[in-house]
Amino acid sequence: MEGFKSFLKRKDIEISGKRYGVDALGAMAQGLFASLLIGTIIKTLGQQLGLEALVTVGDYANAMAGPAMAVSIGYALHCPPLVLFSLITVGSAANSLGGAGGPLAVLVVTVVAAELGKLVSKETKVDILVTPLVTILSGVGLASLCAPQIGAAASWLGQLIMWATELQPFWMGILVSVLVGIFLTLPISSAAICAALGLTGLAGGAAVAGCCAQMVGFAVMSWRENRIGGLVSQGLGTSMLQMGNIVRNPRIWIPPILASAITGPLATCLFHLEMNGSPVSSGMGTCGLVGQIGVYTGWVADVAAGTKAAITPFDWAGLVLICFVLPAILCAFGGNLLRKMGWIRENDLKLED
Repeated sequence: MEGFKSFLKRKDIEISGKRYGVDALGAMAQGLFASLLIGTIIKTLGQQLGLEALVTVGDYANAMAGPAMAVSIGYALHCPPLVLFSLITVGSAANSLGGAGGPLAVLVVTVVAAELGKLVSKETKVDILVTPLVTILSGVGLASLCAPQIGAAASWLGQLIMWATELQPFWMGILVSVLVGIFLTLPISSAAICAALGLTGLAGGAAVAGCCAQMVGFAVMSWRENRIGGLVSQGLGTSMLQMGNIVRNPRIWIPPILASAITGPLATCLFHLEMNGSPVSSGMGTCGLVGQIGVYTGWVADVAAGTKAAITPFDWAGLVLICFVLPAILCAFGGNLLRKMGWIRENDLKLED
Protein backbone atom coordinates (compact mmCIF):
# COMPACT_ATOMS: atom_id res chain seq x y z
CA MET A 1 0.00 0.00 0.00
CA GLU A 2 2.82 2.39 0.88
CA GLY A 3 4.43 1.66 -2.47
CA PHE A 4 1.20 2.53 -4.30
CA LYS A 5 0.85 5.76 -2.33
CA SER A 6 4.39 6.69 -3.23
CA PHE A 7 3.63 5.94 -6.87
CA LEU A 8 0.57 8.21 -6.80
CA LYS A 9 2.59 10.95 -5.14
CA ARG A 10 5.29 10.65 -7.77
CA LYS A 11 2.62 10.96 -10.44
CA ASP A 12 1.09 13.97 -8.68
CA ILE A 13 -2.26 12.20 -8.36
CA GLU A 14 -4.10 13.57 -5.35
CA ILE A 15 -7.51 11.97 -4.82
CA SER A 16 -9.23 14.66 -2.80
CA GLY A 17 -12.24 16.94 -2.75
CA LYS A 18 -10.00 19.96 -3.09
CA ARG A 19 -8.19 18.71 -6.19
CA TYR A 20 -11.38 17.69 -8.01
CA GLY A 21 -14.08 19.81 -6.38
CA VAL A 22 -12.12 23.05 -6.06
CA ASP A 23 -9.11 23.13 -8.37
CA ALA A 24 -10.65 21.29 -11.33
CA LEU A 25 -14.01 23.06 -11.02
CA GLY A 26 -12.43 26.49 -10.84
CA ALA A 27 -10.27 25.80 -13.88
CA MET A 28 -13.21 24.41 -15.83
CA ALA A 29 -15.15 27.64 -15.23
CA GLN A 30 -12.31 29.57 -16.85
CA GLY A 31 -12.27 27.20 -19.80
CA LEU A 32 -16.02 27.62 -20.23
CA PHE A 33 -15.69 31.38 -20.18
CA ALA A 34 -12.81 31.32 -22.68
CA SER A 35 -14.95 29.42 -25.18
CA LEU A 36 -18.74 29.19 -24.93
CA LEU A 37 -19.41 32.33 -22.93
CA ILE A 38 -17.01 34.67 -24.72
CA GLY A 39 -18.12 33.12 -28.01
CA THR A 40 -21.75 33.92 -27.27
CA ILE A 41 -20.79 37.49 -26.38
CA ILE A 42 -18.86 37.92 -29.64
CA LYS A 43 -21.66 36.34 -31.67
CA THR A 44 -24.33 38.50 -30.06
CA LEU A 45 -22.24 41.61 -30.67
CA GLY A 46 -21.81 40.62 -34.30
CA GLN A 47 -25.54 40.04 -34.72
CA GLN A 48 -26.39 43.42 -33.23
CA LEU A 49 -23.81 45.27 -35.31
CA GLY A 50 -24.51 43.31 -38.46
CA LEU A 51 -20.91 42.05 -38.63
CA GLU A 52 -20.95 38.52 -40.01
CA ALA A 53 -17.23 38.09 -39.30
CA LEU A 54 -17.86 38.42 -35.55
CA VAL A 55 -20.71 35.92 -35.76
CA THR A 56 -18.34 33.44 -37.40
CA VAL A 57 -15.69 34.02 -34.73
CA GLY A 58 -18.33 33.45 -32.03
CA ASP A 59 -19.40 30.18 -33.64
CA TYR A 60 -15.79 28.96 -33.72
CA ALA A 61 -15.33 29.82 -30.03
CA ASN A 62 -18.58 28.08 -29.06
CA ALA A 63 -17.52 24.94 -30.92
CA MET A 64 -14.36 24.70 -28.80
CA ALA A 65 -16.14 24.66 -25.41
CA GLY A 66 -15.45 20.97 -24.71
CA PRO A 67 -11.73 21.02 -25.57
CA ALA A 68 -11.22 24.32 -23.72
CA MET A 69 -12.81 23.00 -20.54
CA ALA A 70 -10.90 19.71 -20.72
CA VAL A 71 -7.52 21.38 -21.18
CA SER A 72 -8.31 23.78 -18.33
CA ILE A 73 -9.12 20.85 -16.04
CA GLY A 74 -5.98 19.02 -17.16
CA TYR A 75 -3.90 22.10 -16.40
CA ALA A 76 -5.36 22.23 -12.87
CA LEU A 77 -4.53 18.53 -12.40
CA HIS A 78 -0.90 19.19 -13.41
CA CYS A 79 -1.05 16.91 -16.45
CA PRO A 80 2.14 16.29 -18.47
CA PRO A 81 2.09 17.76 -22.00
CA LEU A 82 1.05 14.57 -23.84
CA VAL A 83 -1.84 13.98 -21.44
CA LEU A 84 -2.88 17.62 -21.59
CA PHE A 85 -2.96 17.73 -25.37
CA SER A 86 -4.79 14.41 -25.60
CA LEU A 87 -7.57 15.82 -23.43
CA ILE A 88 -8.63 18.01 -26.36
CA THR A 89 -10.24 14.99 -27.99
CA VAL A 90 -11.70 13.79 -24.69
CA GLY A 91 -13.31 17.15 -23.98
CA SER A 92 -14.82 17.35 -27.44
CA ALA A 93 -16.37 13.88 -27.12
CA ALA A 94 -17.72 14.41 -23.60
CA ASN A 95 -19.23 17.80 -24.39
CA SER A 96 -20.85 16.57 -27.61
CA LEU A 97 -22.30 13.43 -26.04
CA GLY A 98 -23.36 15.22 -22.85
CA GLY A 99 -25.84 17.58 -24.50
CA ALA A 100 -27.16 20.14 -22.04
CA GLY A 101 -25.06 18.46 -19.35
CA GLY A 102 -21.91 18.82 -21.45
CA PRO A 103 -19.83 20.78 -18.94
CA LEU A 104 -20.63 18.33 -16.15
CA ALA A 105 -19.83 15.39 -18.43
CA VAL A 106 -16.53 17.04 -19.40
CA LEU A 107 -15.61 17.44 -15.74
CA VAL A 108 -16.28 13.82 -14.78
CA VAL A 109 -14.78 12.23 -17.89
CA THR A 110 -11.73 14.50 -18.06
CA VAL A 111 -10.75 13.89 -14.44
CA VAL A 112 -10.74 10.12 -14.97
CA ALA A 113 -8.95 10.25 -18.35
CA ALA A 114 -6.37 12.73 -17.06
CA GLU A 115 -5.47 10.65 -14.04
CA LEU A 116 -5.23 7.45 -16.11
CA GLY A 117 -3.03 9.25 -18.58
CA LYS A 118 -0.79 10.49 -15.78
CA LEU A 119 -0.45 6.93 -14.45
CA VAL A 120 1.19 5.69 -17.66
CA SER A 121 2.96 8.91 -18.61
CA LYS A 122 6.72 8.35 -19.15
CA GLU A 123 6.48 4.76 -17.88
CA THR A 124 7.38 3.21 -21.23
CA LYS A 125 9.93 3.77 -23.99
CA VAL A 126 7.10 4.51 -26.43
CA ASP A 127 5.47 7.19 -24.29
CA ILE A 128 4.51 9.23 -27.33
CA LEU A 129 2.17 6.40 -28.34
CA VAL A 130 1.07 4.91 -25.02
CA THR A 131 0.12 8.10 -23.16
CA PRO A 132 -2.18 9.60 -25.83
CA LEU A 133 -3.63 6.16 -26.54
CA VAL A 134 -4.58 5.52 -22.91
CA THR A 135 -5.86 9.06 -22.33
CA ILE A 136 -7.98 9.24 -25.47
CA LEU A 137 -9.37 5.70 -25.44
CA SER A 138 -10.29 5.83 -21.75
CA GLY A 139 -11.78 9.30 -22.07
CA VAL A 140 -13.82 8.73 -25.22
CA GLY A 141 -14.90 5.30 -23.99
CA LEU A 142 -16.09 6.69 -20.66
CA ALA A 143 -17.80 9.57 -22.45
CA SER A 144 -19.69 7.11 -24.64
CA LEU A 145 -20.87 5.21 -21.57
CA CYS A 146 -21.83 7.98 -19.16
CA ALA A 147 -22.02 11.34 -20.94
CA PRO A 148 -25.48 10.69 -22.46
CA GLN A 149 -26.80 9.76 -19.01
CA ILE A 150 -25.33 12.92 -17.54
CA GLY A 151 -26.96 14.85 -20.37
CA ALA A 152 -30.29 13.16 -19.69
CA ALA A 153 -30.06 14.15 -16.04
CA ALA A 154 -29.39 17.75 -17.08
CA SER A 155 -32.39 17.61 -19.43
CA TRP A 156 -34.50 16.34 -16.54
CA LEU A 157 -33.50 19.46 -14.64
CA GLY A 158 -34.60 21.44 -17.67
CA GLN A 159 -37.97 19.69 -17.61
CA LEU A 160 -38.30 20.77 -14.01
CA ILE A 161 -37.94 24.36 -15.19
CA MET A 162 -40.57 23.77 -17.88
CA TRP A 163 -42.92 22.38 -15.25
CA ALA A 164 -42.37 25.50 -13.19
CA THR A 165 -43.48 27.67 -16.11
CA GLU A 166 -46.92 26.08 -15.92
CA LEU A 167 -47.50 27.40 -12.42
CA GLN A 168 -48.85 30.79 -11.46
CA PRO A 169 -46.42 33.63 -12.27
CA PHE A 170 -45.49 34.22 -8.63
CA TRP A 171 -44.40 30.67 -7.86
CA MET A 172 -43.01 30.22 -11.35
CA GLY A 173 -40.93 33.32 -10.91
CA ILE A 174 -39.39 31.96 -7.70
CA LEU A 175 -38.75 28.44 -8.98
CA VAL A 176 -37.39 29.34 -12.39
CA SER A 177 -35.25 32.18 -11.09
CA VAL A 178 -33.73 30.10 -8.28
CA LEU A 179 -33.20 26.95 -10.38
CA VAL A 180 -31.67 28.59 -13.46
CA GLY A 181 -29.52 30.80 -11.24
CA ILE A 182 -28.20 27.70 -9.47
CA PHE A 183 -27.62 25.96 -12.81
CA LEU A 184 -25.64 28.97 -13.99
CA THR A 185 -23.21 28.65 -11.08
CA LEU A 186 -23.03 24.84 -11.16
CA PRO A 187 -20.94 23.08 -13.85
CA ILE A 188 -24.07 22.73 -15.97
CA SER A 189 -24.71 24.87 -19.04
CA SER A 190 -27.73 26.97 -18.09
CA ALA A 191 -27.54 28.60 -21.52
CA ALA A 192 -27.68 25.20 -23.23
CA ILE A 193 -30.62 24.09 -21.06
CA CYS A 194 -32.56 27.27 -21.80
CA ALA A 195 -31.80 26.89 -25.50
CA ALA A 196 -32.84 23.22 -25.54
CA LEU A 197 -36.14 24.04 -23.83
CA GLY A 198 -36.81 27.15 -25.88
CA LEU A 199 -37.18 29.00 -22.60
CA THR A 200 -38.60 32.40 -23.50
CA GLY A 201 -41.46 34.64 -22.41
CA LEU A 202 -42.05 35.15 -18.70
CA ALA A 203 -40.10 32.00 -17.86
CA GLY A 204 -37.14 33.39 -19.79
CA GLY A 205 -37.44 36.67 -17.91
CA ALA A 206 -37.38 34.83 -14.60
CA ALA A 207 -34.34 32.87 -15.77
CA VAL A 208 -32.53 36.11 -16.59
CA ALA A 209 -33.39 37.42 -13.13
CA GLY A 210 -31.95 34.33 -11.44
CA CYS A 211 -28.74 34.42 -13.45
CA CYS A 212 -28.23 38.13 -12.71
CA ALA A 213 -28.81 37.53 -8.99
CA GLN A 214 -25.95 35.03 -8.98
CA MET A 215 -23.51 36.98 -11.14
CA VAL A 216 -24.07 40.50 -9.84
CA GLY A 217 -24.64 39.15 -6.34
CA PHE A 218 -21.31 37.33 -6.09
CA ALA A 219 -19.51 40.20 -7.81
CA VAL A 220 -20.74 42.68 -5.20
CA MET A 221 -20.42 40.34 -2.21
CA SER A 222 -16.79 39.57 -3.00
CA TRP A 223 -15.72 43.17 -3.66
CA ARG A 224 -13.50 43.37 -0.57
CA GLU A 225 -11.62 40.22 -1.62
CA ASN A 226 -11.48 40.59 -5.41
CA ARG A 227 -12.01 44.31 -6.15
CA ILE A 228 -12.48 45.44 -9.75
CA GLY A 229 -11.09 42.25 -11.29
CA GLY A 230 -13.65 40.11 -9.47
CA LEU A 231 -16.43 42.58 -10.23
CA VAL A 232 -15.79 42.29 -13.96
CA SER A 233 -14.96 38.57 -14.14
CA GLN A 234 -18.08 37.59 -12.19
CA GLY A 235 -20.47 40.40 -13.08
CA LEU A 236 -19.74 40.26 -16.81
CA GLY A 237 -18.22 36.78 -16.89
CA THR A 238 -19.62 33.94 -14.80
CA SER A 239 -20.46 33.18 -11.18
CA MET A 240 -19.14 29.66 -11.79
CA LEU A 241 -15.78 31.10 -10.74
CA GLN A 242 -17.10 30.87 -7.17
CA MET A 243 -17.90 27.15 -7.41
CA GLY A 244 -14.71 26.13 -5.66
CA ASN A 245 -15.43 28.52 -2.81
CA ILE A 246 -19.00 27.22 -2.57
CA VAL A 247 -17.64 23.68 -2.12
CA ARG A 248 -15.47 24.95 0.74
CA ASN A 249 -18.25 27.01 2.35
CA PRO A 250 -21.78 26.50 0.94
CA ARG A 251 -23.14 29.34 3.10
CA ILE A 252 -21.74 31.94 0.69
CA TRP A 253 -24.44 30.78 -1.75
CA ILE A 254 -27.31 31.88 0.52
CA PRO A 255 -27.54 35.60 -0.42
CA PRO A 256 -27.57 35.09 -4.24
CA ILE A 257 -30.14 32.29 -3.99
CA LEU A 258 -32.40 34.38 -1.74
CA ALA A 259 -31.93 37.38 -4.04
CA SER A 260 -33.05 35.31 -7.02
CA ALA A 261 -36.12 34.15 -5.06
CA ILE A 262 -37.05 37.82 -4.63
CA THR A 263 -36.22 39.21 -8.07
CA GLY A 264 -37.80 36.29 -9.94
CA PRO A 265 -41.43 36.94 -8.95
CA LEU A 266 -40.87 40.69 -9.22
CA ALA A 267 -39.78 40.11 -12.82
CA THR A 268 -42.84 38.00 -13.66
CA CYS A 269 -45.58 39.65 -11.57
CA LEU A 270 -44.61 43.33 -11.37
CA PHE A 271 -42.48 44.16 -14.39
CA HIS A 272 -43.70 41.34 -16.68
CA LEU A 273 -40.13 40.96 -17.90
CA GLU A 274 -40.06 38.63 -20.88
CA MET A 275 -37.25 37.11 -22.88
CA ASN A 276 -38.49 37.13 -26.45
CA GLY A 277 -35.03 37.11 -27.97
CA SER A 278 -32.89 34.00 -28.41
CA PRO A 279 -33.62 31.31 -25.76
CA VAL A 280 -29.90 30.88 -25.07
CA SER A 281 -29.87 34.46 -23.75
CA SER A 282 -32.21 33.41 -20.93
CA GLY A 283 -29.36 31.46 -19.34
CA MET A 284 -26.62 34.07 -19.80
CA GLY A 285 -27.56 36.70 -17.21
CA THR A 286 -25.18 39.66 -17.32
CA CYS A 287 -22.45 37.70 -19.12
CA GLY A 288 -21.37 40.26 -21.69
CA LEU A 289 -24.84 41.76 -21.15
CA VAL A 290 -26.19 39.02 -23.45
CA GLY A 291 -29.30 38.53 -21.29
CA GLN A 292 -30.16 42.21 -21.38
CA ILE A 293 -29.48 42.44 -25.12
CA GLY A 294 -31.80 39.46 -25.60
CA VAL A 295 -34.61 41.18 -23.71
CA TYR A 296 -34.06 44.37 -25.74
CA THR A 297 -34.04 42.57 -29.09
CA GLY A 298 -37.25 40.87 -28.02
CA TRP A 299 -38.82 44.26 -27.35
CA VAL A 300 -37.74 45.50 -30.77
CA ALA A 301 -39.14 42.40 -32.47
CA ASP A 302 -42.43 42.73 -30.59
CA VAL A 303 -42.78 46.39 -31.56
CA ALA A 304 -42.05 45.53 -35.19
CA ALA A 305 -44.62 42.72 -35.09
CA GLY A 306 -47.24 44.99 -33.54
CA THR A 307 -47.61 42.90 -30.36
CA LYS A 308 -46.03 45.67 -28.27
CA ALA A 309 -46.91 49.35 -28.65
CA ALA A 310 -43.56 50.78 -27.62
CA ILE A 311 -40.59 50.32 -25.31
CA THR A 312 -41.55 52.27 -22.20
CA PRO A 313 -39.56 53.82 -19.32
CA PHE A 314 -41.23 51.22 -17.08
CA ASP A 315 -39.70 48.48 -19.25
CA TRP A 316 -36.23 49.98 -18.86
CA ALA A 317 -36.71 50.53 -15.11
CA GLY A 318 -37.70 46.89 -14.66
CA LEU A 319 -34.71 45.65 -16.65
CA VAL A 320 -32.22 47.75 -14.69
CA LEU A 321 -33.73 47.00 -11.29
CA ILE A 322 -34.08 43.25 -11.82
CA CYS A 323 -30.71 42.73 -13.50
CA PHE A 324 -28.44 45.11 -11.61
CA VAL A 325 -29.77 47.23 -8.77
CA LEU A 326 -31.77 44.75 -6.68
CA PRO A 327 -29.23 41.88 -6.88
CA ALA A 328 -26.46 44.27 -5.81
CA ILE A 329 -28.41 45.69 -2.88
CA LEU A 330 -29.84 42.39 -1.65
CA CYS A 331 -26.54 40.49 -1.84
CA ALA A 332 -24.51 43.32 -0.34
CA PHE A 333 -26.88 43.38 2.63
CA GLY A 334 -27.05 39.58 2.91
CA GLY A 335 -23.30 39.17 2.55
CA ASN A 336 -22.54 41.72 5.27
CA LEU A 337 -25.08 40.08 7.57
CA LEU A 338 -23.51 36.64 7.13
CA ARG A 339 -20.05 38.11 7.71
CA LYS A 340 -21.22 39.58 11.00
CA MET A 341 -22.74 36.21 11.93
CA GLY A 342 -19.43 34.51 11.18
CA TRP A 343 -20.93 32.38 8.40
CA ILE A 344 -18.69 34.06 5.83
CA ARG A 345 -15.07 34.44 6.85
CA GLU A 346 -12.28 36.51 5.40
CA ASN A 347 -11.22 35.28 1.95
CA ASP A 348 -14.11 32.81 1.69
CA LEU A 349 -15.08 34.61 -1.54
CA LYS A 350 -11.58 35.21 -2.86
CA LEU A 351 -10.98 34.01 -6.41
CA GLU A 352 -7.80 32.21 -7.38
CA ASP A 353 -5.23 34.48 -9.02
